[in-house]
Formats: sequence, C-alpha cells, structure tokens
Amino acid sequence: MKITITGSSGFIGRNLSSYLEENLNVEIVKIGRPQIYDGSYVDLLGDVVIHLAGKAHDVKNSSAEDEYYKANFELTRQLYDVFLKSDSRIFIFVSSVKAVRDNCTESLTEDIIPSPQSPYGKSKLMAEEYIMANKPPEGKSYFILRPCMVHGPGNKGNMNLLYSFVNKGVPWVFGAFQNKRSFCSVENFCFVINELVQRNDIYSGIYNIADDTPLSTNELISLIANASHKRIHIYKVSKRFIKAIFKLGDILGLPINTDKLDKMTSSYIVENSKLIKALGKGLPVGAKEGLIRTFQSFRNKDKFI
Repeated sequence: MKITITGSSGFIGRNLSSYLEENLNVEIVKIGRPQIYDGSYVDLLGDVVIHLAGKAHDVKNSSAEDEYYKANFELTRQLYDVFLKSDSRIFIFVSSVKAVRDNCTESLTEDIIPSPQSPYGKSKLMAEEYIMANKPPEGKSYFILRPCMVHGPGNKGNMNLLYSFVNKGVPWVFGAFQNKRSFCSVENFCFVINELVQRNDIYSGIYNIADDTPLSTNELISLIANASHKRIHIYKVSKRFIKAIFKLGDILGLPINTDKLDKMTSSYIVENSKLIKALGKGLPVGAKEGLIRTFQSFRNKDKFI
C-alpha cells in the first residue's frame, strides 16, 4: 500500500509517518505545498491521501485572510480534485474543531451548525464544504476529521509553554476557574488514521477526534507537576480581580490579555461518540495517560511516539 501525506514535516505529520511505517507495511510518499500548487505531485498519489498541509491557527492574529484561504481551502480543493480523477481510494482531510466554533459553551458534536469567526476556522470550513459538495464516486471514500488540541512528543505549542511555566515552579493562581477542555493524544490520532486506512466498513463523513475524558486546567497543572517532579501551589485568587488585570493587558497591548485568559480558563468539550461508534472500539490511550506521556516526553526531550 502506498500512502501520500501532505504536511509530513509538521508535528502531527512526523508522528503519523513514524506510526504508520511501524504499524503497517506501507510506502510513505511525502509531498509539500509547492508541489501541490504547481501540480507536480499528480503521479505521487497513493492508495490513500492524507491531507495535513495548511496554515495553522495564528494566535497573534497577524496573518492576512487570503493566506488562510490559499493554504487551507485552495490547496485542499486542488488536491481533492486530483484525487477524484485518480486511482486513489481514500481521501482524509484533517480539518479542525475550529471549523465549527472558536468558543463553545456546549459539547461540540458533528451535528452543530458551524459558525467559525476566525479566518482559520472559516477557511477550514470552506474546504469541508467543498468536499461535501463533491462527493466521490463508488469505490472511493472521504473522511473529514476535526481534532481538538493534539499533543504528544515534539509538540512545541501551547502545551509545551504550559509545561515550561509549571516546570519553573510558578504558582498557579487560576484555581478559582472551573472548566473542562478536551485534548487529543497524537497516538490516538494516529490510531484513528490507521483504522481508516485499513478498513472498508467505515462510512464517509465528518468525525470529531478527541480523547474520551475532558479535563480541567487545574487537573492539567497537577499532571504536569507530577510528570516534571515539581511541587506547585494552586491558588484560588478572585476571578474578578484576575479578569481586571487581564483586561488592563488589552488596554495596554500586553501579551497578558483577556484572549489568553479565555484560552487558559474557558471550557471546550468535544464529543467523540460518533467516531467511537463507527470504529466499534475505544481509543487505546486514556486522556490522563496520554497527557502524562506528553509531559514526560517534554522532560526527556523525546521527538516522536
């Protein structure tokens, strides 16, 4: 079997390539953005196309909207059109929960009507809608995957920053905020891809990917402290006082602002029951187990699963 992966140099792509090579007898073909734009990849498509390439969410909001449009929609459209005409049988598009909601006060399911606010979410939704409007002929399948925050060895995102914060022994003063957030172990993500690649009994469609159990940020801090062998104090400082401080950051243009506070303390629960039902089996790694592995990898400076 030959599997073509775009975006293989990214965090998820590196882990996924390693996972598939270890668990399947496959040939991995890696193609980049320039090849898709110039069309030089047409003969490189394998039995399965896994589309990871795109422009990630810019937390600094410094990117122009057309950059997201070109990287997340136009790139996907071009690749999917070629897939439809090729001998490839499976197209897997890795979208994001942000294609549905930037913030969510209810459990996020696949049935919720999307209303993204950010250019990133809007561009991902455009790509989803294009695929849904151009369904493949018999013998071909497509899967649109909406993962929440994926973490694991080699991750250099917000999870790593939070680990560094706790590892320095800085007290956590946000204990008064009670929230629940969903996470996704990269090993669980790779497991899902592995199932989709090997099986032919899973229906095309949209599937959320998340670990089974959402956790509070306070629980996350405790897990980091245990994994890094650090003692940390969690204080329940007045929410009203903290919000006032972060609001001041908005006014002064500081990196400590209400957007950062919201990311640390708000809830974002992603429901994965549709995926579990389709697979007919549970995910191999529990939420806490996966997070502990990630934090230990930061401590040991591991790169891949």
